[in-house]
Amino acid sequence: MHELSITESVLEIVLRHANSANAQHVRKIQLVIGDLASIVDDSVQFYWDIISKDTLAEGATLQFRRLPIELLCLDCQNHFQPETDRFDCPRCGSSRLQIISGREFYVESIDVETNLPMSSYQNEQI
Repeated sequence: MHELSITESVLEIVLRHANSANAQHVRKIQLVIGDLASIVDDSVQFYWDIISKDTLAEGATLQFRRLPIELLCLDCQNHFQPETDRFDCPRCGSSRLQIISGREFYVESIDVETNLPMSSYQNEQI
């Protein structure tokens, strides 16, 4: 259910930037989601279709780009992407790890229609 509040935050960001660009309509939103973020694309899309009604963003396409999990072993400095659900270093077996990537969730870009040429906004964390 947390996808509802996340989707509301996305809509707020999109509308704020669309309004500042004097947009007439939002065409497309690119979202970046790390594989460790507990966000379900279909749920975000479901809530988007409901809460964006009667806004500049109604009918906008949501595109999801997933980022893989990347870890750093704090013992041997090995940088790796786990290939299974096991989170230990494939080089030394240590479980002392730092997450480098995989928790992200942000609006990467917003494409809007204006009376001007195509406008775009990029990268705002949610």
